[in-house]
Amino acid sequence: MPFFQYEHIKISAVASAVPAQTVRADDFKEVFGKEQVDKFKDMVGVQEYRKTREHQTASDLGFAAAEKIIQEKKIDREEIGALVFASHSPDYRKPATACVLHKRLGLSKDCAAFDIGLGCSAFVYGTQVICSMLANSDIKKALLIVAESCTKMINPEDKSIVMLFGDAGSAVLYEKTEETASIKALLRTDGTGYKTIIVPGGGARNLTPSPEPLMWKDGNERTLYNTNMNGVAVFTFTISDVPDTIGEFLNKTNTVVEDYDCFAMHQANKYIHKQLSKKLKIPMEKMPVCLDHYGNTSAPAIPLTLCDTYGQKEEDKDIQTLMCGFGVGLSWGVVSAKINMADIYEVIETDDIYENGIINCQEDFDN
Repeated sequence: MPFFQYEHIKISAVASAVPAQTVRADDFKEVFGKEQVDKFKDMVGVQEYRKTREHQTASDLGFAAAEKIIQEKKIDREEIGALVFASHSPDYRKPATACVLHKRLGLSKDCAAFDIGLGCSAFVYGTQVICSMLANSDIKKALLIVAESCTKMINPEDKSIVMLFGDAGSAVLYEKTEETASIKALLRTDGTGYKTIIVPGGGARNLTPSPEPLMWKDGNERTLYNTNMNGVAVFTFTISDVPDTIGEFLNKTNTVVEDYDCFAMHQANKYIHKQLSKKLKIPMEKMPVCLDHYGNTSAPAIPLTLCDTYGQKEEDKDIQTLMCGFGVGLSWGVVSAKINMADIYEVIETDDIYENGIINCQEDFDN
């Protein structure tokens, strides 16, 4: 199994940002009917979510979170030796969004910057990549930015998911330390499920399909540029492979549920959380939830949950945390780390847009 363990590397800051615009599930009652919306809220647990403005992107949210860390920790930007942007919501098809963020954050040329194309498992995989870079180089500090603008890929008439997904961005600072610190990770993939959650159009395989909506088997209209999710397949995968992998991780690390203060899970839906709690015998009070007011934010869901839960406490106390991301790919993984609550910041609201990044004509290249 792909199991990793890194010593003397710690998570030294976690920050998250969300758009100011709030969309409530109840807003859809006129479209889908009260019964449909109430059933969704009861089963899935999402009461509201955040939505980006027209030109606001995932990287705008990730930038705000990263700036928060740099300012709060008083970091010399020259010290950041790696920047990884993990997301399915890039600013452009090219270049890598990490390069845009590198410019905006004012980082040194002696900084490696690149993207990872992952969604729900982005934080777990990104953590492994960052830790590997720190462990095998002279880099001392590195930033992982995980962010999504999921709402831009949803058909507004798709009652199966339009009330589910929200937008958010998070930044996490990793650094080498002389302290006793250990980060462990276990990663998994099942590519046979690549069609389970997919946006079929807009990539090189089908670059410019018709923008006209199609009727799908579940009775919802979507274009090929919209997210298409097989909810039954996702649910089956989540309540079987995910708890099995968490169990394997506990066995591999010789730990038990009682050893952890917090289980920060991907924010899929309320019923899945209850099933994971039941199967793994994790007390619900150890499994914080933020999807009720932020929705399923995909890549940043885990750090966003930490910020929502601990960001206002400002308490100098270490918490042993097990974090699990799972979904699109199909891709999933588990990571454990000790994080100081004082290094987890309160969620930021922002409507800021990187105006210089909007390119519609030749003149925009000259700005």
